[in-house]
Amino acid sequence: MNDSSLGEKEAISGEKTESSQTTAKWLSELTLAHVNALTPYESARRLFAGSGADEKQICLNANESPFSSEYSVDSSVFNRYPDCQPNTVINAYAQYAGLQASQTLVTRGADEGIELIIRAFCKAGKDSILICPPTYGMYAISAQTFDVGVKKALLNDDFSLNTDDILQYVGKVKAVFICSPNNPTGTSVVKADIVKVLSAFKNKAIVVVDEAYIEFDNEHTQTDLLAQHDNLVILRTLSKAFALAGLRCGFTLASPAIIKILLKVIAPYPIPDPVAQIASKALDDYGLAKMQKDVNVLKAELVSLQNQLQQIGDIKIVGDINANFILFRSTYKTDLMAYLVKNKMLIRDQSKQIKLDNCLRISVGSPKQNQILLVLIKAFFADGNQ
Repeated sequence: MNDSSLGEKEAISGEKTESSQTTAKWLSELTLAHVNALTPYESARRLFAGSGADEKQICLNANESPFSSEYSVDSSVFNRYPDCQPNTVINAYAQYAGLQASQTLVTRGADEGIELIIRAFCKAGKDSILICPPTYGMYAISAQTFDVGVKKALLNDDFSLNTDDILQYVGKVKAVFICSPNNPTGTSVVKADIVKVLSAFKNKAIVVVDEAYIEFDNEHTQTDLLAQHDNLVILRTLSKAFALAGLRCGFTLASPAIIKILLKVIAPYPIPDPVAQIASKALDDYGLAKMQKDVNVLKAELVSLQNQLQQIGDIKIVGDINANFILFRSTYKTDLMAYLVKNKMLIRDQSKQIKLDNCLRISVGSPKQNQILLVLIKAFFADGNQ
């Protein structure tokens, strides 16, 4: 290559860099200020995107079920738009939850339910929601996406609700988000605390109880409170116990009045027809029986995994196991995490959350996957990391 050609290439490269900078400037100025300031939610898939993941990796980092099922669908209707709220899905889930169809809304995962509540009840740049950290990150992310403020009432040291702190926000927020069982602590909220919050925020705010993991702790469901408290909203999903995370199908349970409001802001066709077909099958007698069988296996594995982890090196169990995961603390969490990733075992680092320093979270896998995990952790500490 001669000097002339090199100079031309450098000139072209310089022009491209300057053009990119100019584009970045105008695009940044065009973008809403609160969007420029956003940090995207670090989902399990996003964290390891492009990391060379392959089928040999064991993913115990997203609270997914290790089980899967075969489903067939009728493609003859795919040329038509789907129903906004498919009756087969609504009726099936309402029956499963012990509610009326008018109290049931199907959404694109429970995450859409979070967004609908914020969009329907919170004014951008003015209103706020209340969250109770450490907890699920999408409540805050969804609010910030719509330029809605986020207030925080930290959980107590035992991860129970700090109701006294929460009640300080009466009249100051439009929605209160409570996760039970809580992700990532695995703890459940007692009904008396939920009732106290509902009563305090009556006519003032929507109280959202996220029950994404409720199949692992049915006795703590709050669905019976819907008949007595018209400001209660409950979020559910088929992603966890039903082993359908890839389907993106969730449910919002509330009074008929709230459901009607949310229907005003939901997308025209939120549930693709294949999703509706599979969801209906997952909620029939066979599907429910399979779900319960899977849950029983996973709950037994959780207890076994907890007992064995407690006997290994520098590991301390944190929180409870009322969902499908275990949270633990180790001063060697960084090295342990790196060792597991190197050996194609993915779990989740939760140490950035308040009160969760040095904490890692393990989604319970199949019996075989859990044994591989235990072998790796034991090997790590056997090498002197203790």
